[in-house]
Amino acid sequence: MTITCMRLSTLAVFGLAALLPCFAEMRVNTPDAMKAAVKKVQPDYNPIAKQMRVQGDVEVEARVSDAGEVTDVKVLSGNALLTAPVVKAVRDWRFQPFQENGKPIQAVATLRFTFKL
Repeated sequence: MTITCMRLSTLAVFGLAALLPCFAEMRVNTPDAMKAAVKKVQPDYNPIAKQMRVQGDVEVEARVSDAGEVTDVKVLSGNALLTAPVVKAVRDWRFQPFQENGKPIQAVATLRFTFKL
């Protein structure tokens, strides 16, 4: 009885998964993302980072809705003193909607920022 129940529940899970819509997502590199950006908010240079003379690159992934709005930002690399201002700024970015086969699609854009004194 237990084996039968496990098999039935496994089939039910896989059967339901097949009915769920498949959401496509495109990966976009930095140059293409910068071309598609219609609103770019520049990140502030953290005053403490400036005072400590912290420089370097920050790389983030911005999840972009099919309407071109940033829905999430994930830090990939960078000094913690520099990443917070980047995340804050990128949340306000807007993109021309990315398209696949003529239809708007969700995308993940990789963005790189360089802080230099």
